[in-house]
Amino acid sequence: MTMAWPAPSAADSPMTASCAAALAALLEERTGQRIAENRSWRIDAALRPLLAARSLDRVAQLAALVRTGGDPLLADQVIDLLLNQETSFFRDVGVIEATAELARAAEAANGAPARIWCAACATGQEPLSLAMLFAEDGAPLPSILATDVSAAAIGRARRGAYNQFEIQRGLPIRRMLRWFTSPDEQQWVASPKLMETISFRRHNLVADPAPVGGFDLILCRNVLFYLVPALREQVLDRLAGALAPGGLLLLGAGETVIGLSDRLRPSPRARGFYEAVSA
Repeated sequence: MTMAWPAPSAADSPMTASCAAALAALLEERTGQRIAENRSWRIDAALRPLLAARSLDRVAQLAALVRTGGDPLLADQVIDLLLNQETSFFRDVGVIEATAELARAAEAANGAPARIWCAACATGQEPLSLAMLFAEDGAPLPSILATDVSAAAIGRARRGAYNQFEIQRGLPIRRMLRWFTSPDEQQWVASPKLMETISFRRHNLVADPAPVGGFDLILCRNVLFYLVPALREQVLDRLAGALAPGGLLLLGAGETVIGLSDRLRPSPRARGFYEAVSA
């Protein structure tokens, strides 16, 4: 994709339409995620911390630096900030609990620990929520692969450290005190028992092949919403290919496979989940 990067000008407003379009195009090229034109304000808001860190006054200046390619990490920083990393512990708690129950059912049927893939896991609250449920029931812990396109998000997820605001979002105090320690007043760190259950990896759902298949459960929530239809079809095809026989896929509440994939269908045995169509 060839993008027209505007040069900074003293007459530029904090963010010109051309800068917004170019940065949105960079995000779409790298991740497949699209920012609607009527939400271009989010670009300016998201990039303000980076502008301050770089002592820049205008988004056009930042766009020009990305264009030159002199700082290879800068484009990654821009993309990390533009990605929607909204998440919390036990988000849609009923869905998380149903996922854990289905994982245990898969283990009973297969005679082996379930394999779970949390795709687009952001900073790791979703896989950690599952790990807590599994650890609390006393049974063998499943294998959880957690991936995200953002290097910064995966780096944070690997550390398992959360600030006071993040730790309180969706996490009951009882679980917080049981599974996290606070070495200082600034952060809470997840128990090693939880962290050793999860393998964190950077992965691009649009550009990278799916991890080696055979997953009993795949969670890919609130990602398709940001992709154009053609990329939604491509991602769903990869997710279908990564499911084990009898495996289930969970999407976000506002997402569906209907009209996008002939390899997946609503599961008659697990409400809200999808299963692969038999060949």
